[in-house]
Amino acid sequence: MRIHDHQIDDAKQLPSPNSDARPNSEDISLLVIHCISLPPEQFGGDFIDQLFCNRLDPNLHPYFRDIYQLKVSAHVLIRRDGELVQYVPFDRRAWHAGVSSYQGRERCNDFSIGIELEGSVNQPYTELQYQRLAEVAGLLIANYPKLSRERIVGHSDIAPERKADPGPWFDWQKFHQQLSQMV
Repeated sequence: MRIHDHQIDDAKQLPSPNSDARPNSEDISLLVIHCISLPPEQFGGDFIDQLFCNRLDPNLHPYFRDIYQLKVSAHVLIRRDGELVQYVPFDRRAWHAGVSSYQGRERCNDFSIGIELEGSVNQPYTELQYQRLAEVAGLLIANYPKLSRERIVGHSDIAPERKADPGPWFDWQKFHQQLSQMV
């Protein structure tokens, strides 16, 4: 697996319109781990793709009526089976963090990469997801010099008043053990 033109060559590329230019594309210095499932607590299907590409039909599920107009994205999604989907090249700003702050610095979207795990704060993640996340994080650290193992956080760390993901089922120790084999 490699990064070419700020895209992972092994990932399915599905461009999202929900991105823009970063203020400084050389300032990628934080990796934010999220989780998402659509509808909530359900896995599979392409509803996440539809949301990130502004094609979610509000009539397909009652929950979708509340979210279909959101303009959000992540750089990468790791599905339950380990499949990678990339929506936004890493040199562009994905709209994943919202109102956020890291070490006193606001607007984390400006300097972070957002990775979504298909999952829920109420359920464990799969072994394949941990493996792929460690691979992707190692690749990002190797390609973006301001990233490091110490600069990987959960969405809950940068927006604690609003967000709980990746949640208590995310095994940080397992992830860091696997990541240490990559970098």
